[in-house]
Amino acid sequence: MADTEYCRDCKNTTLVVSDHATGDTICLECGLVLEDHYIDERCEWRTFDDDSNDPVRVGDPLNPLLADTSYGLSTIIVSNKSSATSTTTTATATAGGDNNIFRRSSLINAGDESLMLMFKTIATMAERLNLVTHIKDRASEIYKKVVVGDQKSTIRGRNRDAVSAACLFIACQENSSRDRRTLKEISTVANGATKKSIGHEIAKIENQMKAELGVGLEKEVAHAGNYVTRFCHKIGMTMQAIKATQEAVQKSEELDIRRNPASVAAAVMFMIARLSKIDDEKKLLGDISLAAGVAENTIRNACKDIHPHASRLIPDWYAKCV
Repeated sequence: MADTEYCRDCKNTTLVVSDHATGDTICLECGLVLEDHYIDERCEWRTFDDDSNDPVRVGDPLNPLLADTSYGLSTIIVSNKSSATSTTTTATATAGGDNNIFRRSSLINAGDESLMLMFKTIATMAERLNLVTHIKDRASEIYKKVVVGDQKSTIRGRNRDAVSAACLFIACQENSSRDRRTLKEISTVANGATKKSIGHEIAKIENQMKAELGVGLEKEVAHAGNYVTRFCHKIGMTMQAIKATQEAVQKSEELDIRRNPASVAAAVMFMIARLSKIDDEKKLLGDISLAAGVAENTIRNACKDIHPHASRLIPDWYAKCV
Protein backbone atom coordinates (compact mmCIF):
# COMPACT_ATOMS: atom_id res chain seq x y z
CA MET A 1 0.00 0.00 0.00
CA ALA A 2 1.36 3.41 -0.99
CA ASP A 3 1.96 6.03 1.69
CA THR A 4 2.64 9.77 1.57
CA GLU A 5 5.86 11.58 2.41
CA TYR A 6 7.54 14.89 1.62
CA CYS A 7 9.72 14.69 -1.50
CA ARG A 8 12.64 17.13 -1.56
CA ASP A 9 12.75 16.92 -5.37
CA CYS A 10 9.04 17.51 -6.02
CA LYS A 11 8.98 20.07 -3.16
CA ASN A 12 5.68 18.60 -2.03
CA THR A 13 4.02 15.74 -0.18
CA THR A 14 3.68 12.90 -2.68
CA LEU A 15 2.82 9.22 -2.81
CA VAL A 16 5.73 6.92 -1.95
CA VAL A 17 6.19 3.17 -2.04
CA SER A 18 8.49 1.00 0.09
CA ASP A 19 10.59 -1.63 -1.68
CA HIS A 20 11.12 -4.27 1.01
CA ALA A 21 13.62 -6.16 -1.16
CA THR A 22 16.10 -3.27 -1.44
CA GLY A 23 15.06 -1.25 1.62
CA ASP A 24 14.28 1.86 -0.46
CA THR A 25 11.48 4.40 -0.11
CA ILE A 26 10.68 5.73 -3.60
CA CYS A 27 8.65 8.74 -4.72
CA LEU A 28 6.00 7.63 -7.24
CA GLU A 29 6.01 10.99 -9.04
CA CYS A 30 9.68 11.59 -9.79
CA GLY A 31 11.24 8.24 -8.84
CA LEU A 32 13.65 9.75 -6.31
CA VAL A 33 14.88 7.36 -3.59
CA LEU A 34 13.94 9.25 -0.42
CA GLU A 35 15.42 6.70 1.98
CA ASP A 36 17.62 3.66 1.50
CA HIS A 37 18.51 0.68 3.65
CA TYR A 38 15.69 1.36 6.09
CA ILE A 39 14.96 -1.11 8.87
CA ASP A 40 12.08 -3.44 8.08
CA GLU A 41 9.79 -3.42 11.13
CA ARG A 42 7.71 -6.35 9.95
CA CYS A 43 7.84 -9.75 11.65
CA GLU A 44 10.67 -12.09 10.71
CA TRP A 45 9.44 -15.22 8.95
CA ARG A 46 11.16 -18.25 7.50
CA THR A 47 10.16 -21.60 6.07
CA PHE A 48 11.65 -24.69 7.71
CA ASP A 49 10.20 -27.19 5.24
CA ASP A 50 11.60 -27.06 1.70
CA ASP A 51 8.37 -28.50 0.34
CA SER A 52 6.13 -25.97 2.08
CA ASN A 53 5.38 -22.33 1.32
CA ASP A 54 3.85 -21.75 4.73
CA PRO A 55 6.19 -19.44 6.70
CA VAL A 56 6.74 -19.79 10.45
CA ARG A 57 7.44 -16.92 12.84
CA VAL A 58 10.99 -17.01 14.25
CA GLY A 59 11.00 -16.65 18.02
CA ASP A 60 8.47 -15.04 20.34
CA PRO A 61 7.67 -11.33 19.96
CA LEU A 62 9.28 -9.10 22.57
CA ASN A 63 7.70 -6.13 24.30
CA PRO A 64 9.94 -4.00 26.55
CA LEU A 65 6.85 -2.42 28.13
CA LEU A 66 5.96 -5.69 29.84
CA ALA A 67 7.62 -6.97 33.01
CA ASP A 68 8.23 -10.29 31.25
CA THR A 69 9.42 -9.35 27.77
CA SER A 70 8.82 -12.86 26.47
CA TYR A 71 5.08 -12.59 27.25
CA GLY A 72 5.35 -14.92 30.24
CA LEU A 73 6.72 -17.90 28.29
CA SER A 74 9.73 -18.32 30.56
CA THR A 75 11.21 -21.40 32.21
CA ILE A 76 11.12 -21.58 36.01
CA ILE A 77 12.52 -24.14 38.46
CA VAL A 78 10.61 -25.06 41.61
CA SER A 79 11.00 -27.80 44.15
CA ASN A 80 8.80 -30.83 43.74
CA LYS A 81 7.97 -30.66 47.47
CA SER A 82 7.19 -26.97 47.37
CA SER A 83 3.71 -25.76 48.09
CA ALA A 84 3.96 -23.47 45.07
CA THR A 85 2.12 -26.00 42.94
CA SER A 86 -0.54 -23.53 41.86
CA THR A 87 1.56 -22.45 38.89
CA THR A 88 -0.16 -23.65 35.73
CA THR A 89 2.26 -25.54 33.51
CA THR A 90 2.18 -26.87 30.01
CA ALA A 91 4.99 -29.38 30.38
CA THR A 92 7.07 -31.04 33.10
CA ALA A 93 10.31 -33.00 32.90
CA THR A 94 12.48 -34.75 35.44
CA ALA A 95 16.11 -35.77 35.19
CA GLY A 96 17.26 -38.85 37.18
CA GLY A 97 16.66 -38.61 40.89
CA ASP A 98 16.52 -34.83 40.89
CA ASN A 99 13.48 -33.59 42.75
CA ASN A 100 13.46 -30.29 40.80
CA ILE A 101 10.84 -29.99 38.11
CA PHE A 102 11.28 -27.75 35.10
CA ARG A 103 8.06 -25.99 34.31
CA ARG A 104 7.22 -23.72 31.42
CA SER A 105 4.71 -21.14 32.51
CA SER A 106 1.74 -20.59 30.28
CA LEU A 107 0.26 -17.74 32.27
CA ILE A 108 1.16 -14.09 32.63
CA ASN A 109 0.97 -12.05 35.79
CA ALA A 110 -2.23 -10.06 36.18
CA GLY A 111 -0.54 -6.71 35.54
CA ASP A 112 1.00 -7.78 32.25
CA GLU A 113 -2.20 -9.50 31.19
CA SER A 114 -4.12 -6.24 31.63
CA LEU A 115 -1.41 -4.32 29.76
CA MET A 116 -1.43 -6.78 26.88
CA LEU A 117 -5.18 -6.37 26.54
CA MET A 118 -4.86 -2.58 26.32
CA PHE A 119 -1.90 -2.80 23.94
CA LYS A 120 -3.95 -5.07 21.69
CA THR A 121 -6.81 -2.56 21.71
CA ILE A 122 -4.42 0.27 20.78
CA ALA A 123 -2.84 -1.85 18.03
CA THR A 124 -6.25 -2.67 16.54
CA MET A 125 -7.24 1.01 16.47
CA ALA A 126 -3.89 1.97 14.89
CA GLU A 127 -4.29 -0.71 12.23
CA ARG A 128 -7.77 0.55 11.33
CA LEU A 129 -6.36 4.05 10.91
CA ASN A 130 -3.40 2.74 8.88
CA LEU A 131 -0.90 4.24 11.32
CA VAL A 132 2.76 3.27 11.32
CA THR A 133 4.28 1.04 14.00
CA HIS A 134 6.09 3.73 15.98
CA ILE A 135 2.80 5.61 16.54
CA LYS A 136 1.23 2.47 18.00
CA ASP A 137 4.31 1.88 20.18
CA ARG A 138 4.30 5.48 21.40
CA ALA A 139 0.61 5.23 22.34
CA SER A 140 1.34 2.06 24.31
CA GLU A 141 4.24 3.82 26.04
CA ILE A 142 2.02 6.75 27.01
CA TYR A 143 -0.53 4.35 28.45
CA LYS A 144 2.10 2.46 30.47
CA LYS A 145 3.88 5.60 31.67
CA VAL A 146 0.96 7.93 32.40
CA VAL A 147 -2.16 5.87 32.95
CA VAL A 148 -0.62 2.92 34.77
CA GLY A 149 2.63 4.44 36.02
CA ASP A 150 4.35 2.28 38.63
CA GLN A 151 1.21 0.20 39.20
CA LYS A 152 0.03 2.87 41.64
CA SER A 153 -2.87 4.08 39.55
CA THR A 154 -5.67 2.24 37.87
CA ILE A 155 -8.23 2.83 35.14
CA ARG A 156 -10.99 1.14 37.09
CA GLY A 157 -14.25 2.93 36.36
CA ARG A 158 -12.87 4.62 33.24
CA ASN A 159 -13.82 3.81 29.66
CA ARG A 160 -10.91 1.67 28.46
CA ASP A 161 -11.66 2.31 24.78
CA ALA A 162 -11.69 6.07 25.40
CA VAL A 163 -8.37 5.81 27.26
CA SER A 164 -6.80 3.80 24.42
CA ALA A 165 -8.10 6.26 21.81
CA ALA A 166 -6.80 9.21 23.86
CA CYS A 167 -3.31 7.70 24.04
CA LEU A 168 -3.38 7.11 20.28
CA PHE A 169 -4.54 10.69 19.59
CA ILE A 170 -1.75 12.14 21.72
CA ALA A 171 0.83 9.92 20.01
CA CYS A 172 -0.34 11.23 16.63
CA GLN A 173 0.01 14.82 17.83
CA GLU A 174 3.62 14.27 18.81
CA ASN A 175 4.69 12.92 15.43
CA SER A 176 5.09 14.04 11.84
CA SER A 177 2.32 15.64 9.81
CA ARG A 178 1.46 12.58 7.73
CA ASP A 179 0.52 10.67 10.89
CA ARG A 180 -1.87 13.32 12.16
CA ARG A 181 -5.45 12.17 12.75
CA THR A 182 -8.44 14.25 13.78
CA LEU A 183 -10.40 13.49 16.92
CA LYS A 184 -13.34 12.52 14.70
CA GLU A 185 -11.19 9.95 12.87
CA ILE A 186 -9.93 8.52 16.16
CA SER A 187 -13.48 8.23 17.49
CA THR A 188 -14.59 6.17 14.47
CA VAL A 189 -12.32 3.29 15.57
CA ALA A 190 -12.81 3.69 19.34
CA ASN A 191 -15.43 0.93 19.66
CA GLY A 192 -18.25 3.32 20.45
CA ALA A 193 -16.38 5.77 22.68
CA THR A 194 -17.63 9.31 22.03
CA LYS A 195 -15.54 12.33 21.11
CA LYS A 196 -16.52 13.89 24.44
CA SER A 197 -15.29 10.93 26.49
CA ILE A 198 -12.06 10.71 24.46
CA GLY A 199 -11.50 14.46 24.88
CA HIS A 200 -12.01 14.10 28.63
CA GLU A 201 -9.37 11.35 28.77
CA ILE A 202 -6.95 13.38 26.64
CA ALA A 203 -7.16 16.29 29.10
CA LYS A 204 -6.77 13.93 32.05
CA ILE A 205 -3.68 12.22 30.58
CA GLU A 206 -2.06 15.55 29.69
CA ASN A 207 -2.61 16.87 33.22
CA GLN A 208 -1.32 13.64 34.74
CA MET A 209 1.79 13.76 32.56
CA LYS A 210 2.51 17.28 33.73
CA ALA A 211 1.83 16.49 37.39
CA GLU A 212 3.77 13.21 37.65
CA LEU A 213 6.64 13.81 35.25
CA GLY A 214 6.87 17.58 35.56
CA VAL A 215 6.73 18.07 31.79
CA GLY A 216 4.05 18.66 29.24
CA LEU A 217 3.45 16.66 26.10
CA GLU A 218 5.33 17.94 23.07
CA LYS A 219 2.53 18.54 20.61
CA GLU A 220 2.80 20.03 17.15
CA VAL A 221 0.21 22.61 16.12
CA ALA A 222 -2.26 21.11 13.67
CA HIS A 223 -2.50 22.61 10.18
CA ALA A 224 -4.83 21.94 7.29
CA GLY A 225 -1.86 20.57 5.38
CA ASN A 226 -1.64 17.72 7.90
CA TYR A 227 -4.88 16.26 6.57
CA VAL A 228 -5.48 17.43 3.02
CA THR A 229 -3.42 14.85 1.11
CA ARG A 230 -5.07 11.91 2.86
CA PHE A 231 -8.54 13.42 2.41
CA CYS A 232 -7.90 13.99 -1.31
CA HIS A 233 -6.89 10.38 -1.87
CA LYS A 234 -10.01 9.18 -0.08
CA ILE A 235 -12.31 10.81 -2.65
CA GLY A 236 -10.13 9.85 -5.61
CA MET A 237 -8.92 13.27 -6.76
CA THR A 238 -6.38 13.35 -9.58
CA MET A 239 -2.72 14.02 -8.82
CA GLN A 240 -3.04 17.38 -10.56
CA ALA A 241 -6.01 18.37 -8.38
CA ILE A 242 -4.22 17.11 -5.25
CA LYS A 243 -1.17 19.23 -6.05
CA ALA A 244 -3.36 22.31 -6.57
CA THR A 245 -5.18 21.63 -3.29
CA GLN A 246 -1.89 21.28 -1.42
CA GLU A 247 -0.65 24.61 -2.78
CA ALA A 248 -3.94 26.34 -1.93
CA VAL A 249 -3.94 24.97 1.62
CA GLN A 250 -0.34 26.07 2.11
CA LYS A 251 -1.25 29.62 1.06
CA SER A 252 -4.34 29.58 3.31
CA GLU A 253 -2.11 29.24 6.37
CA GLU A 254 -0.92 32.81 5.74
CA LEU A 255 -4.49 34.09 6.14
CA ASP A 256 -6.44 34.67 9.34
CA ILE A 257 -9.04 31.93 8.82
CA ARG A 258 -10.42 31.02 12.22
CA ARG A 259 -11.62 27.57 11.37
CA ASN A 260 -10.70 24.04 12.37
CA PRO A 261 -7.80 22.81 10.17
CA ALA A 262 -9.85 19.85 8.94
CA SER A 263 -12.69 22.23 7.95
CA VAL A 264 -10.27 24.45 6.03
CA ALA A 265 -8.83 21.42 4.22
CA ALA A 266 -12.32 20.20 3.29
CA ALA A 267 -13.40 23.65 2.07
CA VAL A 268 -10.32 24.07 -0.14
CA MET A 269 -10.84 20.57 -1.54
CA PHE A 270 -14.42 21.50 -2.44
CA MET A 271 -13.37 24.72 -4.16
CA ILE A 272 -10.65 22.99 -6.20
CA ALA A 273 -12.90 20.08 -7.15
CA ARG A 274 -15.68 22.41 -8.31
CA LEU A 275 -13.33 23.89 -10.90
CA SER A 276 -13.25 20.49 -12.57
CA LYS A 277 -16.83 21.14 -13.73
CA ILE A 278 -18.34 18.27 -11.79
CA ASP A 279 -22.07 18.18 -12.36
CA ASP A 280 -23.17 16.45 -9.16
CA GLU A 281 -22.06 19.09 -6.67
CA LYS A 282 -24.22 17.62 -3.90
CA LYS A 283 -22.55 14.23 -4.20
CA LEU A 284 -19.14 15.90 -4.23
CA LEU A 285 -19.91 17.75 -1.02
CA GLY A 286 -21.15 14.54 0.58
CA ASP A 287 -18.01 12.63 -0.42
CA ILE A 288 -15.74 15.33 1.00
CA SER A 289 -17.80 15.49 4.19
CA LEU A 290 -17.47 11.73 4.64
CA ALA A 291 -13.73 11.69 3.88
CA ALA A 292 -12.87 14.63 6.15
CA GLY A 293 -15.36 13.90 8.91
CA VAL A 294 -16.72 17.44 8.65
CA ALA A 295 -20.42 18.31 8.38
CA GLU A 296 -21.64 19.62 5.01
CA ASN A 297 -22.93 22.87 6.53
CA THR A 298 -19.54 23.42 8.18
CA ILE A 299 -17.83 23.01 4.80
CA ARG A 300 -20.23 25.50 3.19
CA ASN A 301 -19.62 28.06 5.93
CA ALA A 302 -15.85 27.57 5.66
CA CYS A 303 -16.11 28.11 1.89
CA LYS A 304 -17.85 31.45 2.55
CA ASP A 305 -14.93 32.53 4.73
CA ILE A 306 -12.33 31.41 2.19
CA HIS A 307 -14.09 32.52 -1.02
CA PRO A 308 -12.95 36.18 -0.84
CA HIS A 309 -9.37 34.90 -1.03
CA ALA A 310 -10.04 32.35 -3.81
CA SER A 311 -8.11 34.23 -6.50
CA ARG A 312 -5.07 34.30 -4.25
CA LEU A 313 -5.29 30.69 -3.07
CA ILE A 314 -6.12 28.76 -6.25
CA PRO A 315 -2.96 28.30 -8.36
CA ASP A 316 -3.08 30.08 -11.73
CA TRP A 317 -1.73 27.05 -13.59
CA TYR A 318 -4.63 24.91 -12.33
CA ALA A 319 -7.28 27.53 -13.10
CA LYS A 320 -6.05 27.71 -16.69
CA CYS A 321 -5.84 23.96 -17.29
CA VAL A 322 -9.39 23.29 -16.14
